[in-house]
Amino acid sequence: MNYDTKQKKGPFTPIRQFSIYAENKVGRLNEVVNVLSANQIHIMALSSVDSTDSTIIRIIVDYFEQAIALLEENNFAFDTIEVVAVEINTEENLKRVTSCLVEAEINIHYIYPFLMRPHGKSGLVLRLEDNELAIDVLRQHQVNVLSQEDIAR
Repeated sequence: MNYDTKQKKGPFTPIRQFSIYAENKVGRLNEVVNVLSANQIHIMALSSVDSTDSTIIRIIVDYFEQAIALLEENNFAFDTIEVVAVEINTEENLKRVTSCLVEAEINIHYIYPFLMRPHGKSGLVLRLEDNELAIDVLRQHQVNVLSQEDIAR
């Protein structure tokens, strides 16, 4: 099936992910967590991928702009990228997400869950090859796509 993208009415602030580059050493993740926590920035989703001598810590926070300043002040090397986040509350919701992305031929580069969300709802972070098309396709299939405002406390 061919999908055309549509503009959503009203403001939509995409969720941005931090990819923090760190030495693969004891305590580095703890340093990131402590810097953010001490400044009332909450980690909403977390993934860590390591190799022999380095680690990529991927995080989603509730207040993105404040986190940028804190990470820069504390000399963490990082990049940011827009990701798609969706709400899932059942296995059926997960099936709907993956099925509609396959149908639209949108590749999932990686995926990881939220640690927490307001109101106790579950969610997934998706790194996709085409965010704009994916958001439109997901919405057409009644999947709740989350914005930065949805995860702020």
